Amino acid sequence: MEKEKERGNPVRVEIEELIEAGDLRSLLYKAGELHGHLCGHLAYGVKAGYIAMRELGLKSKGMEEVIAIIETNNCFSDGLQMVTGCSFGNNALIYRDFGKTAVTVAKRDGTAIRIFLNPEFEDRRKDVYPEAYKLFDKIVAKREKPTPEEHERLMQLFSELSIAELEESADEMFITKRLEIVVPEYAPIFASVRYSICGENVMKSRAVAENGEYFCFPCYNRGYYQMDGSGISFEEKNLQGEDIRGGANEDEK
Repeated sequence: MEKEKERGNPVRVEIEELIEAGDLRSLLYKAGELHGHLCGHLAYGVKAGYIAMRELGLKSKGMEEVIAIIETNNCFSDGLQMVTGCSFGNNALIYRDFGKTAVTVAKRDGTAIRIFLNPEFEDRRKDVYPEAYKLFDKIVAKREKPTPEEHERLMQLFSELSIAELEESADEMFITKRLEIVVPEYAPIFASVRYSICGENVMKSRAVAENGEYFCFPCYNRGYYQMDGSGISFEEKNLQGEDIRGGANEDEK
């Protein structure tokens, strides 16, 4: 019990041991469990998270005592989440839609470090891994249908290069800066209300109140913000269709 106390969060003992040991490869494999595959930017997220946790002397309990302000929604973010323990679900991951492969990790007192991928380092990757980037352009960027052999080869190359990138110099890979920031307040707890049309519960802060009743955005035919592969966008499409009662389930077929 005393040993677990020293290491912080007993749920994260394995990850904290890997951070302490500097075992970046095992941290990468852990991140791959979340991400679904290994790749270069996942490795960069793992390494950035590792550097931040070591530099700031942090051990996450998942209770917003460690905050990560991420500036991208690419593969980097999954590596960062796994190593730091900051996620959307525990309110410790804050997303700023800047489109930069960068993160600021902070303590509650505002002590922070910003780490972003060096553009010159990133630009050289295509010359270091030409086959991987050629297949990436075809299969991922252009969404052309690959042969089974091409897909298998891309996954193999991704795995190999992600491991190799962990060995690259952090000083060349990243540009880091120590900061003092204003840390966002702890996440508030909102009451839930029952919607009058769809009958589902939702945070009161997201409800539309009218004549003593509450309506969700889909049932009220109100626009909403959505985060997807393109970042955050405002969606104005009609969610109701012809039957307002189906509004909350517009993605169902």
